[in-house]
Amino acid sequence: MSSPQLTLYFAESGLNYMKLMVLMEELGLSYNEVILDFAKEEHKTEEYRELNPNGRIPTLVDHSNNDEVVWESNAIMKYIAERYDTDKKLLVTDEKEKADLDTWLFYQASHQGPTFGNCQWFMFYHTERLPSAIIRFQGEIKRIFGVLNDVLSKKTWLVGNKCTIADLAFIKYNDYALRNLLPADFNVEREYPHFAAWHNRLLSRPTVQYVLKHMDELDVGRERQHVTGMTHSEFARTATGVARRGIAAQAAKDELLSTA
Repeated sequence: MSSPQLTLYFAESGLNYMKLMVLMEELGLSYNEVILDFAKEEHKTEEYRELNPNGRIPTLVDHSNNDEVVWESNAIMKYIAERYDTDKKLLVTDEKEKADLDTWLFYQASHQGPTFGNCQWFMFYHTERLPSAIIRFQGEIKRIFGVLNDVLSKKTWLVGNKCTIADLAFIKYNDYALRNLLPADFNVEREYPHFAAWHNRLLSRPTVQYVLKHMDELDVGRERQHVTGMTHSEFARTATGVARRGIAAQAAKDELLSTA
């Protein structure tokens, strides 16, 4: 068996690696997985920071291109697609559509990622309970859903009348938010029907289903949520930093949402 073309470094507490696995599966690429242990601060070692000076995940090494190193998840997406998607299955060729695709990748990285991450932080990590912060970032999540819903009310996909890497970039954060960050009575199909239909189309892709199953088999992915029933106060005493695995029990989520 030939050696994998690529190596992907990630950690179980991350979300951004999922879209990269989906992309590599879509293109039929072979890749090796290196799961870093944040509890041991393996992402801060000198060896890893030689690859990624920011000391974060994910990081890609392309062994078929002189071990080229790329970090920042959407930069990795563009690199993989532009180098290996020779049939333009998930890319576009029109110059305006190329600009639109880049716009959505930047929007995902600068709006969706930080907003959803801040909501998660104040719900599950922050040692002081700040309901106003949770409410603010939940509102921003809904605003971003609304932006996507308005655009998708006029078309099926974000760019080029087909699924592209722009669409794939949003999958995991949207799925995580719908599962874990919004109130139990939030109905996405009712409030943002075009967004919901788009999200469900993405979830139905065989590559997405495979990667989600693979993540579950590896026992990674934040939706695992410490299924021990730990209360928020117990969690706060034992897991105040992002190095901890998972983020909170479902009970902790329910407790926070009921009093926010």
